[in-house]
Amino acid sequence: MADIAYCVKCKEKRDMKEAHQITMKNGKPALQGTCAVCGTKLTRILSSQKA
Repeated sequence: MADIAYCVKCKEKRDMKEAHQITMKNGKPALQGTCAVCGTKLTRILSSQKA
């Protein structure tokens, strides 16, 4: 399953390349990767229950 996030540059939901899970400063999990079309950094915040 492809990871999808909103790309601010493309203004559409796009697939993420090289997605990996991170923990933000507030302790919540997120997915971070790059847009498959334009290469912009994408971040998708996950629910804390998935972690």
